[in-house]
Amino acid sequence: MSATVQRLDWRALDEAVRAAALLRPAQAVAGQTRATVSDVIDDVRARDDAALRELTRRLDGVSLDAFEVSPGEFDAAEAAISDDLLAAMREAAARIERFHAAGIAKPYAVETAPGVTCERVIRAIRRVGLYVPAGSAPLPSTALMLGVPARLAGCREVLLCTPPRKDGTADPAVLVAARLTGVHRVFKIGGAQAIAAMAYGTASVPRCDKLFGPGNAYVTEAKQQVAQGGVVAIDMPAGPSEVLVIADDGADAAFVAADLLSQAEHGPDSQVLLVSDSEGLLSRVEAELDRQLSVLSRADIARLALAKSRLIRVEAIEDAFAISNAYAPEHLILSLREPRAWLDSVEAAGSVFLGDYTPEALGDYCSGTNHVLPTAGAARAYSGVSVASFQNFVSVQSASDVGIGAIGACAVTLAEAEGLEAHANAVRLRLAAAGRREHAAPRQRSGEP
Repeated sequence: MSATVQRLDWRALDEAVRAAALLRPAQAVAGQTRATVSDVIDDVRARDDAALRELTRRLDGVSLDAFEVSPGEFDAAEAAISDDLLAAMREAAARIERFHAAGIAKPYAVETAPGVTCERVIRAIRRVGLYVPAGSAPLPSTALMLGVPARLAGCREVLLCTPPRKDGTADPAVLVAARLTGVHRVFKIGGAQAIAAMAYGTASVPRCDKLFGPGNAYVTEAKQQVAQGGVVAIDMPAGPSEVLVIADDGADAAFVAADLLSQAEHGPDSQVLLVSDSEGLLSRVEAELDRQLSVLSRADIARLALAKSRLIRVEAIEDAFAISNAYAPEHLILSLREPRAWLDSVEAAGSVFLGDYTPEALGDYCSGTNHVLPTAGAARAYSGVSVASFQNFVSVQSASDVGIGAIGACAVTLAEAEGLEAHANAVRLRLAAAGRREHAAPRQRSGEP
């Protein structure tokens, strides 16, 4: 069966059709997803672990008495994976750590006026919850992407939830990755119910302060619902995977098709877009999609995603960047002859991949950057996971009597303008006390009574 991907000529479309062309597949079922997730969250809140057991039995097809992974299960996981996989995970973890360590923010202090010092100090978030998908494709790489920056941030407690397999165990590679990065506890719970458990807490799962990780539409919706409820913070909306490729006529069609398929195979709700000013390149890529699909083990999944994807012809590469910035893709690949020259044209993207030899798969695994990225257009305002995602930045200020004298009048004037008399009075009292102290200071120095 050949790939069915819609071909569009952007110049021939009106604004309504253009907007529809950039609609994510998950948005079409948002209402149904929202209601289902709300029911799951309410059930976990009401029935605690009993709800988790029932949902795990119904949705994952396995009955569990205990959710937490035991030390013996960790040991068995290490024995189950190959030496090559273990070495690759260690290698990837080292590069992820190197990249993230270089970007760690530093505390600072500055004197903003004589006697007034303002600072920013950094504190690790106390307890964080990581979600690692493990449906049709377990993702130990996600455990690395989340576990490494959490450890660098110094979080006191790091929990991880991942769906159980049919035999009641967690994916061995996910467990090994969790242990490699210093995750403290792992629970075999998946889907929206895992998010609810980490957000509200159950008898088995401690309540977390912030939740991290990608997932399907249900996981993403669950994260947004618990965040809107004010009970827990989240990293970002990180749902079904997506990629947008901007390519010129010189791009390698086989490379481009492979990049599109690498995202399409994630799941039927993934979306891939190719935007080019070359009709020939679009045709060559379309042919390559058919050829490469014929040998992919997850071809059926990829075809479902491709059916909701687009090959878009534009007049000029500048138009492709306008489309990309409106779409705000999770992954943006620039298959252009001078990709870095176009980097300033990128306004919104989770992660950018420059040139023919930088496939998105490198960022997924081992280049060093993080693959937990904003999706569904959230890249307009959100950034990918970093060490800072696991930290709080606390401002600190101190003023001496000299300092209150230097800036107090400014505060009083602003407080009076806002009609907040108590604010103004809190400053006036200190100004008066500082003034008395200043007048008393010379007599004290001269020894006068």
